Amino acid sequence: MNNIPQVRLGLIAVSRDCFPIQLSEKRRAAIAALCAEKKLPVTEITRTVENEKDMLEAVAELKEKECNAAVVFLGNFGPETPETLVARYFDGPVMFVAAAEGDGDLINGRGDAYCGMLNCSYNLGMRHLRGYIPEYPVGTAAELADKIAGFVPIARTILGLKGLKIITFGPRPQDFFACNAPIKGLYELGVEIEENSELDLLVSYKEHAGDPRIDEVCRDMAAEMGEGKYYGDLLPRMAQFELTLLDWAENHKGARSYVAFANKCWPAFPSQFGFEPCYVNSRLASRGIPVACEVDIYGALSEYIGACVTGDAVTLLDINNSVPQYIYDEDIKGRFDACLTDTFMGFHCGNTPACKMSADRAVKYQLIQHRLLEPEGSEPDFTRGTLEGDIAEGNITFYRLQCDSEGQLRAYIAQGRVLPVKTRSFGGIGVFDIPEMGRFYRHVLVEKRYPHHGAVAFAHCARELFEIFKYLGVKDIAYNQPKSLPYPTENPWA
Repeated sequence: MNNIPQVRLGLIAVSRDCFPIQLSEKRRAAIAALCAEKKLPVTEITRTVENEKDMLEAVAELKEKECNAAVVFLGNFGPETPETLVARYFDGPVMFVAAAEGDGDLINGRGDAYCGMLNCSYNLGMRHLRGYIPEYPVGTAAELADKIAGFVPIARTILGLKGLKIITFGPRPQDFFACNAPIKGLYELGVEIEENSELDLLVSYKEHAGDPRIDEVCRDMAAEMGEGKYYGDLLPRMAQFELTLLDWAENHKGARSYVAFANKCWPAFPSQFGFEPCYVNSRLASRGIPVACEVDIYGALSEYIGACVTGDAVTLLDINNSVPQYIYDEDIKGRFDACLTDTFMGFHCGNTPACKMSADRAVKYQLIQHRLLEPEGSEPDFTRGTLEGDIAEGNITFYRLQCDSEGQLRAYIAQGRVLPVKTRSFGGIGVFDIPEMGRFYRHVLVEKRYPHHGAVAFAHCARELFEIFKYLGVKDIAYNQPKSLPYPTENPWA
């Protein structure tokens, strides 16, 4: 995955000049040693910060050692102004943590960092500086090393967004305006966008005809799918398209380092390109380059966030259909701790990476588009190219970051799992179990007017996503609340 950043953390100790500087330095060294044991990407910054000149030297050392994120460690009470100014002068995400007592006596070995963290936070607020403060920011060396480990995926995502360009092709499809949203929110996040016509993509695709790399990509596709699970005559077309997208990304990054796509995939695409783009989209997603369906810009943004958090492939699915009672009774009831309304089917035509699907996955045709675009009773032709099968069982996090019609950023997060239950359906699809999904569906997804697409990370990463959305300044972060915690719009007599 070379489309997401590599985090290089610098660990800075700060010290209030009326406390022994050796206390901060000794505690910093203990944390650094534990981070090294955990193989965390942490570099110890030798300059301890007591004043503003120290701060400038420490920031310079961060840059010299090629750190792109920082941890400011209050080994004692800490100097309020210099420590917070690190977040102003250093161009990267900064975490603030503080030392717990217990590694010395409470006369000359007490640091009062528990108190200093309050003033640190107060000063960050007064200066309108953004810093990451974990849920409980005070700890021993071992505890802080664990918190630093938890900061790595958060810092990776912040760095990724800072360097991200979302590239789109085509306007949002008619009757899918749910995927339309103001791009104002992207600029507020520091994300760049490049919007193009489908014709631009078609011209570039045609220019890739006969590309000498096509045969190699075809061989890779065949090896990934396995014999009997792809259309041999279709591979060259899809390989040509894959190369088109990869070259476009490389040639259009501009000042940015990372890309995601949001592309129009129907109704004109299959007849003009000669295939459905879903399988190619899935292959790019498996490399950390999400390609969102139906020009869903915030879907692409959400997918990219999940790729940064997990360092793994993600997907974008419709929150699609309810699970029939007979499937629930036959395969779920009594086997899993889930009621019927906890379950639903997440579906899309075929964009989920092969590595996240069951062994029955194969390149097939888009049934709905075949009905719509090709002659009745004909063999599928240009509607082929989807990757279909049941999504593999395992833990997931369903989430989305969205800019609403008023231009406000909002998000939702819900952890759950994909059940090992046959869907008896078509497309890339799975049976999802999210606790209290029925109430979440009504009082978050419906009530707050979220679109039908949700991003899926194949891990439980709600903690990291919640911290990232807070760091980004998102005020409305919804989640699947337990029964003991009613939603504001929930009727208590229902």
